[in-house]
This record gives sequence, C-alpha cells and structure tokens, in this order.
Amino acid sequence: MKKTAHIRVYGIVQGVGMRYSVYRKALSLDLTGYVMNMPDGSVEIEAEGEEKSILSLIDYVKNGVRWAQVDKIEIEWRNYEGKYREFEIRGW
Repeated sequence: MKKTAHIRVYGIVQGVGMRYSVYRKALSLDLTGYVMNMPDGSVEIEAEGEEKSILSLIDYVKNGVRWAQVDKIEIEWRNYEGKYREFEIRGW
C-alpha cells in the first residue's frame, strides 16, 4: 500500500553525508519526495511510495549512514498524495 511519511531526524545528521545517502537509498527503493537540512540542525525527509520501502528507508536512516549519529526520529504517516515525480535534495 502506498503511503507518505514526513520524517524529522535529530542528532549529528548535518555535514556527514546524510542528504546524499538518503537520496541514493530513496532512489534505490523507488521512492519520491525530498530530503533537506533544517536550520535547527535536523534533517527533514518526505517520502512517498510503498510503505515497506519507506520503512526500509527509515531503518537505513537509523543505522546505515556511516558518520551520522541519530538521536531521535519523528515520523508522521499520511495518506499517499502523489505530490512528487522524483526524489530530490533540497537546500534551506
């Protein structure tokens, strides 16, 4: 089932390749949406696609980004809207 997840990642998550790593993983999972650094030092991700693919991305964010230290993740699940055509890295 397709879903949308709005995700905020806190910890040492900027300046460690998080956005590029999330971008590459999201593409490999056929997800659309974006990843971007936030002014408060967190990283925001919005991902649309199959729920199991989004869960794989969340697991990757928790454990797979080599130099990151993830202290907390907030996830808000939403109904799939099909807002995005691709996955992109955004600036702030």
